[in-house]
Amino acid sequence: MIARSGSLFIKMIITAVAIPNYLGNSQNGILNYPLVLVTFFMAACTLGMDSFVTRQLLQQPQKQHVLLGTAFRLRLMAGIISLPLIYLTYQLIGNYASKAPAAPIEYVAIVSFVCIFQSFNIIDSYFQSRVQGKYIMYVQIGANLLSAAVKLLLILWHAHLEWFVWILLADSVFLAFGYLYMYHRKGNSISDWKFDSTVAKHLLKYAWPLVFSAVFITIYMKIDQLMLDAYLGEAVLGVYSTVVSLSEGWYFIPMAIVTALFPAIMNARRDHAARYQKRLQNLYELMAVISISIAVLMMFASPFIYSTFYKPEYAAGARILTVHVWAGVFVFLNVASGQYLIAEGYTLLSLARALTGALVNIVLNVLWIPKYGMIGAAYATLVAYASTALFVIFVPKTRTQGWMMLKAIFFIPIIQRLVKR
Repeated sequence: MIARSGSLFIKMIITAVAIPNYLGNSQNGILNYPLVLVTFFMAACTLGMDSFVTRQLLQQPQKQHVLLGTAFRLRLMAGIISLPLIYLTYQLIGNYASKAPAAPIEYVAIVSFVCIFQSFNIIDSYFQSRVQGKYIMYVQIGANLLSAAVKLLLILWHAHLEWFVWILLADSVFLAFGYLYMYHRKGNSISDWKFDSTVAKHLLKYAWPLVFSAVFITIYMKIDQLMLDAYLGEAVLGVYSTVVSLSEGWYFIPMAIVTALFPAIMNARRDHAARYQKRLQNLYELMAVISISIAVLMMFASPFIYSTFYKPEYAAGARILTVHVWAGVFVFLNVASGQYLIAEGYTLLSLARALTGALVNIVLNVLWIPKYGMIGAAYATLVAYASTALFVIFVPKTRTQGWMMLKAIFFIPIIQRLVKR
């Protein structure tokens, strides 16, 4: 995680600061639009299988080639099917939105092929199941540094906007080749992968709620950017995109922590119920401490960040960041509790809470963006993330987890331990 933080910091400096300053807010909005639109379909193309395949590999390591081969081909087919759907969605937005989409169809077409190359990300599940996430980190670090270096060269060469659009696709290509290289380096070969229709049906049967969950999660995380473009134009989207980059740049941390700890939590669930609950509480506390620390730091640093590193046309982003960054607290807890729901087999509940977050965010954006602009979108995001993370409180069988998260947010277990000492 420390190594990846360094590489991501370098990438964020280029993506969240250097490129926006080079392009200006309007062109930065155009650059971000295709990726935001395609992200909705990227979520669907994963078929919700990543965590589920990891669990299956933990339980049935002897079926490695069949599980990986079947999941890969299903994801590849989903990626191919998504291409015409992306183009159709773009046309529908153009016909019914009050403003034309920020980016031309050619840019969307280029970025849409990310849905195909991300099929190779299933290799991540193999390394997770063997608690060898460090090898995937090597790949991601290398891809981040390579991406940052290429983007920096494009800036120095005064490249046209279209080159930066191609790099959005190249990022997924770098990762795909990195995953393949690392998988083969560890003595494996994708030529051993096999497709099994029975396994495919089994994967789809149990993962389909996670497919829709992933889509709804993407909706409540990205819909504000599409709606800002539709209501206020690409210049506002360009400013807001810098806020999102700075705020969401930390979201790899909960994924890295959960990836590392999930096997141990699953073992506790199998062997010792009390230890299982204790580890979950400790996980929520860890997420709360890290995320709240980041939120406080970014809230006070936001005026300095925007006055020092951005052109004056981005100055409005400072106020927006002080609100948006607090949504990360609930993202951290959401990632942790999401693994609990998968471990317990509550995939339909995952779907219900993701749908709740999507609906809350859409409704609040419709009400608040026309009236309040970017700050309305930021508050809508914060409320939507909170409603999603704390949704489990309103379900009897998961209410305990909700109270555990609330206690973690207010540091109650930590205070109790300090008092006892």
